[in-house]
Amino acid sequence: MIPFTLGRYFAWRFLGAALAVFFGVCTLVVLVDYIELMRRTSDLANISAWTVAKTSLFRVPQITERMLPFSVLVGSMTCYLNLSRRLELVVARSAGISAWQFVAPALVVALVLGLAATAVYNPMSAMLREISKRLESEIFGQGQSGPHQTLGGSFWIRQRSSEGQSILNANSSRKQGVHLGGVTVFTFDQSGRFHERIEAKSAELDRDFWRLEQARVYAAGAAPREYEAYRLNTYLTPEQVRESFATPETVSFWQLPLYIDMAERAGLVAVAYRLQYQLLIARPFLMVSMVLLAASVSLRFFRFGGVPQMVLSGIAAGFLLYVLSKVSEDMSKAELLHPVPAAWLPVLVGSVTGCLVLLYQEDG
Repeated sequence: MIPFTLGRYFAWRFLGAALAVFFGVCTLVVLVDYIELMRRTSDLANISAWTVAKTSLFRVPQITERMLPFSVLVGSMTCYLNLSRRLELVVARSAGISAWQFVAPALVVALVLGLAATAVYNPMSAMLREISKRLESEIFGQGQSGPHQTLGGSFWIRQRSSEGQSILNANSSRKQGVHLGGVTVFTFDQSGRFHERIEAKSAELDRDFWRLEQARVYAAGAAPREYEAYRLNTYLTPEQVRESFATPETVSFWQLPLYIDMAERAGLVAVAYRLQYQLLIARPFLMVSMVLLAASVSLRFFRFGGVPQMVLSGIAAGFLLYVLSKVSEDMSKAELLHPVPAAWLPVLVGSVTGCLVLLYQEDG
């Protein structure tokens, strides 16, 4: 076994490099997102820079969540290249420490980071994203499009009720589609003929009806009628609306089993939720595979040369692993591949590749 002091030293070096890369990426994303939000709010009055900064900060965790494995990859390469450049790995090898032993602390730290990312960081990013959507609604008004956009930057819902069919159009969505903003409703009678048009500031789904706030009703041959609250009947349930509007990335890891159960009880397809759940479970092991990949390309001694080529091959391996993960995810969402192999295939490929290369380099 590797001595505790030496293992702790390697673990801290790896943790520092990985966190430095991740926070560097976060800073870059924050700056870009903040500048973009400032540009969008430049024409709005009474909007403080602090409000815009809060909105941007709350949006960033979800954006950077998918970058965690690649931050671990780059951090691992940076850590081991620095150790090799300073001849610390040479000294460790001369003391009888094998590559597997000084890679083990980084594997343990990567596993712990992955568990924290799944159990803590993911729920936090989902919660902050919901807050950022509320802040965006306050900044831009209900007419501003939200992040889950469909045709023409709007949301469209077709529904039935005891009174006939109706079509809802909304410019923004919060709470996974249960709360809509900038709503326009076209209602039809039982025979399919147009009945009336309703415009409302917002709509919230309750049991068996939509509650429209500050609604104005237009009907043929009649003056417009205004209501502080207007009730529109529907057969839609909150589960069906959430299945339509809630992207799996906006649902907390701890809530995903509930969403899967609700979708299945409502007779809806829950493939996307199942895939996201498996991806989050596999994330700690994906980070471990990233460490193995990084170690396989960054343990070469500088005096042997060829270090830049090894670094480029490590970056290329990470990119190919990302492409594989996206292809498997898309196949799963198209119901061509079960969510379990779709989520765990990149982990298996990355781990096996890293282990085989390390075995070849260290043991022949």
